[in-house]
Amino acid sequence: MATFAHAAPPADVLDGTHADVRAVIALQEAATPDLMTLDGVLGTAVGLDDNGQTGLVVYVDKDNPAVDALVKSLPPQIRGVGVTVLHTEKFRALRGKPGGGTGTTVSHTAKQATPIQLGTSGGWRNDLANGYCCGGTLGALIEVNGFQYILSNYHVFEADIVSGGNGLIATDGSHVIQTGLIDVGCSASASQNVATLKKIYALPNHNVDCSIAQVIPGQVDASGKILEIGTISRTVLAAALNQGVKKSGRTTNLTTSKITELNATISVAYENECAGGVAFTKTFTGQIVISNKGSNFLAGGDSGSLMVANVANNPQPIGLLFAGSSTLAVANPIREVLAYIGASLGGQAVFIGN
Repeated sequence: MATFAHAAPPADVLDGTHADVRAVIALQEAATPDLMTLDGVLGTAVGLDDNGQTGLVVYVDKDNPAVDALVKSLPPQIRGVGVTVLHTEKFRALRGKPGGGTGTTVSHTAKQATPIQLGTSGGWRNDLANGYCCGGTLGALIEVNGFQYILSNYHVFEADIVSGGNGLIATDGSHVIQTGLIDVGCSASASQNVATLKKIYALPNHNVDCSIAQVIPGQVDASGKILEIGTISRTVLAAALNQGVKKSGRTTNLTTSKITELNATISVAYENECAGGVAFTKTFTGQIVISNKGSNFLAGGDSGSLMVANVANNPQPIGLLFAGSSTLAVANPIREVLAYIGASLGGQAVFIGN
């Protein structure tokens, strides 16, 4: 029986062009439809086992009552490729509710003097309903057709799609604020308008959780600086196994980790407004998975953070963080995000940076 797994030191950084990774992706894409029908399977990906071999990763719901039986039923190999089972909670979009903002001397939740830096608390100005207010992270600065936009997630800017609990829906031209409602006692008057929403309708029909808001002149640092990261590179980087990464976000501030899996298929449920009902469940493919033990890399309210290479100067963007669990974080590949935004606006989307 042919095998697609070959030994590689754990320190190796393997991207999607590596022969071993490509081979396991082919196996994964054949096996995933059947695996996803099993009760308790949350997704699949390509990763490395403890011996540094590429293999198939299967995510299982640790809270499923039948999880032990499920794990026993999964084969140790499929067509010669090793299978690693990882227990986790269901993946969720990491929208924030009040709380958080600890861990460094730089506040990511405080109202900044303008022009603001990004990697900070923010969101749609009217993101409150059902007794709660919500928000996330204003991630990074991009440019399309000569205009600058703040990049974040669909579920941070656009997810209010029913009039329900607040009598409003997110519309073009709605204000985006810094800080988010979650950090100003749910009172937008204590925050400041920094941009206006440009709806691009990424979800539920597309493979990225992204949204943008056009910068109000003078309100955002035109160099695109991100708190505790500084100026980023305009050039993006493909994700790779074992790649060191960092992000600047509203809740956990500046954090570092490494990429553990590639080409992940996962499903995430989305609300129809803040603390609302489930609007839809989206199955994403080709996603990047990052180690997030104890939610130390990404937590609720960090959604919208830009994930970059863990280097000191001008780090290259790799992914847009949007979901996860207490052990894993998930990011859209940044090339796919920029391609979708560019196509939506009829131009080329690029990062503001060096």
